[in-house]
Amino acid sequence: MEVKPRRMKQLGTHLVIDAWHCPADLLNDPERIRTAILDAVTAGEATLIDFCVHQFSPHGVTATATLAESHIAIHTWPEYGYFAADLFFCGRGNPRKAAEHLETALQAGQVNRREFERGFEPSVSVDNSSVSETSPATNLTALAETSFAGR
Repeated sequence: MEVKPRRMKQLGTHLVIDAWHCPADLLNDPERIRTAILDAVTAGEATLIDFCVHQFSPHGVTATATLAESHIAIHTWPEYGYFAADLFFCGRGNPRKAAEHLETALQAGQVNRREFERGFEPSVSVDNSSVSETSPATNLTALAETSFAGR
């Protein structure tokens, strides 16, 4: 029996980054983290909606950028020269360019970047109607309207 791979309707790209060998002073500087993320948003051609940066005591920074395309989040561990970042873009924008900029700006000596396609199976039901294979543009529009209703 032959198993056919499922075809997913891709709605977005999710990048997960682990980066090491970064300068501790850079990873512990909330203003430099702020600048790195804002520049990554620009490099990724994304649209910023909201932004939050928090410095922990005695060290470490976390920041989240809410985007029209989804989000960028980062958490730093200066004592280990390490940061973890999460970039999810749906629709327009270039998450790979944003990631490259973030990795360069934070002077990562070693990077592990994983990429995931995000979406749904063609048979997924949305508000009691089935998403068909025949009209993906119409169905994606309907899914987006349903998913973001009331936000």
